[in-house]
Amino acid sequence: MAKDPVPELLSRATEALEAEFEALPRFETESMPGARELSGVLEETARRLVDNYPYFHPLYAGQMLKPPHPVARAAYALAMKINPNNHALDGGRASSAMEMEAVREIAAMFGWKEFLGHLTSSGTLANLEALWMAGQQKPGKRIVGSEQAHYTHQRISGVLKLAYTSVAADRCGRMDLNALEEELRKGDVGAVVATLGTTAIGAVDPLDGILKLKERYGFRVHVDAAYGGYFRLIADELQETTGRAFEAVGEADSIVIDPHKHGLQPYGCGCVLFRDPAEGRFYKHDSPATYFTSSDLHLGQISLECSRAGAGAVALWATQRLLPLVPNGEFARGLAKCRAAALELDRRLRAEARFAPLAAGKPELDIVVWTLALRAADSGMKSEQAQSVFDACAARGLHLALVQLPAKWFRTGDRAEDARTMTCLRSVLMKPEHEAWMDEIWKRLSAACGEVLTA
Repeated sequence: MAKDPVPELLSRATEALEAEFEALPRFETESMPGARELSGVLEETARRLVDNYPYFHPLYAGQMLKPPHPVARAAYALAMKINPNNHALDGGRASSAMEMEAVREIAAMFGWKEFLGHLTSSGTLANLEALWMAGQQKPGKRIVGSEQAHYTHQRISGVLKLAYTSVAADRCGRMDLNALEEELRKGDVGAVVATLGTTAIGAVDPLDGILKLKERYGFRVHVDAAYGGYFRLIADELQETTGRAFEAVGEADSIVIDPHKHGLQPYGCGCVLFRDPAEGRFYKHDSPATYFTSSDLHLGQISLECSRAGAGAVALWATQRLLPLVPNGEFARGLAKCRAAALELDRRLRAEARFAPLAAGKPELDIVVWTLALRAADSGMKSEQAQSVFDACAARGLHLALVQLPAKWFRTGDRAEDARTMTCLRSVLMKPEHEAWMDEIWKRLSAACGEVLTA
């Protein structure tokens, strides 16, 4: 593991922060343990944390886990010296201002200057607020999303007592517009969830087509870009249909993006944006014991959550100061490397007869999905083989993921098989370092597959 620069940098920054409060009378913190006791507990904590996959390393190419940037870790830890609460200015003046600045930069990425938005403690909470707003604006109406949309939308709709309907996805994993229009003709759809980067395969719903249907049927459009939103910065480098969807994001009514995914932030940091600032009226509430030091906007007045960690806002602000959200910048180049790694892995898989990548074609973002190409094997056997490859890779220090997908997405040629689902191998190549490590990843994957196929 490379030497971590954070401790030394954090120590200097902490000294600078403490110097600003030197005029205060000194006091002793009650029950402060001694250095030996602290050291013992922290060493024990470190030993417990070893029981983890190496999420930070390029050989972890499994789930959607991206290590926070060193500046984010340092800024978060620095803010914890104060432990601000961004619900009210009384609990987090500086961090609230930093949140508003950081969120403004995210909104600008989608072309929005006037908007309503804030950070949340998770993408789930961000999506809940967006669907709650849909229920306020279209009371009694259904929520509709693709069958490949994140399961959280159906659960959230249940919490909000809103009816939810899943519509079919095509063989690319994208929402089927014909299936969507069948639901729209029923006249009771209040909002459509368009996913820009599904969790399973990174599919991007045809947002431009959905917006055309909105003109005819008058529903709200919510864009769940929790995973894929930052790819807006390299939209011109994506395949044409994908790029069109990202170019159209600014026409949506609401957007969710998770800085704790591609935004290099610690968990949990979600963000919800509304195109119409006037929708803030639905959040209006009175809290006479909270908002008393300033008549300026308190973030709790435009959020369903109350207490929220201001440290998350500080970390995001610092990261965006170092890596601005602009096309062709260092942050955007990092995304391009992730996509390049995915395209390269997909190319290698398609070049070998023993692998069967998705029949739809190249990855849209940076998720690659495949199975083993054995014509005689049924979906059950292929699922077992995928599990075996997963285990064999892990034994070689390469960590992948598994996902259940329709067999028909892999051109089985068997109608009975097409109706089933099977376990497939999945890799989220969301570290820029994955591009440089592709040869090593491929060597270990090939060796694992060879072991399974000859067993």
